[in-house]
Amino acid sequence: MFVSLLFAAENVPASTPAAAEGPSMLQAFLPLIIIFVLFYFMFIIPNKKEQKKHQEMLKSLKIGDKIITSGGIIGVIDKINDTEDIIRIKSGENTLINIKRSYIASKLEKPSEELEKK
Repeated sequence: MFVSLLFAAENVPASTPAAAEGPSMLQAFLPLIIIFVLFYFMFIIPNKKEQKKHQEMLKSLKIGDKIITSGGIIGVIDKINDTEDIIRIKSGENTLINIKRSYIASKLEKPSEELEKK
């Protein structure tokens, strides 16, 4: 039986060269290209926008702003040293902390006067 299968395989006409090659390079890499494009639009672009917004917030800091550091410390900016990029915050009655500007996670917005009156 095996011999008859081999003999039958030898008598099969040759297929076209294009069918024997398989998929083209574009067809082979198309799923990878689509995945990369989806990741770019879903993750990279929003991350860049968020990074730009954070950098603008860091540049706009001024004395008296209430901030949160990346370590979770909440304080009010007491002094800004632009040459060394160090900010001194007051985090209690007598507690002054020097931190790098890049370690500020966010700026707390002051509540409106209407909320303070209630």
